[in-house]
Amino acid sequence: MDIVYIEGLTGQTVIGIDTSELHDPQPVRLSLAIGVPSIRACVTDRIEDTVNYAAVREAILSLLASHGLQLLEALAERIAQLVIADFGAHWVRVELAKPAKFDDVEAVGVVIERRRGVVDGRGGGGSVSLAWIGRGYVPG
Repeated sequence: MDIVYIEGLTGQTVIGIDTSELHDPQPVRLSLAIGVPSIRACVTDRIEDTVNYAAVREAILSLLASHGLQLLEALAERIAQLVIADFGAHWVRVELAKPAKFDDVEAVGVVIERRRGVVDGRGGGGSVSLAWIGRGYVPG
């Protein structure tokens, strides 16, 4: 499994359940690991043969501007689904954090891992059904 990653992307979004969080954008920090079986670009040296992290970045920034969700968990899931469906990832790890939520905490957040084509445990199916990997940071 080859992994393309984005580490420490910072964006602004409206997210949260507290009244103080529901109107003004706040900073969020995102890191992604995007797994593909083999990156052909290692041989071809062509951007078309890999995950274009610039395009992933733009899609995520667009999502941050428009998602309408309240929980980091739901936003992380939406990001995972986007990367799998639109960028051909077979596996993705999303770390999403609010670095400014509390004065005495560096950050709060979630880490999720999803894999293409695995039944989600709720009877879901289809080409982009998702599930917890649950075996660590790198897919097995």
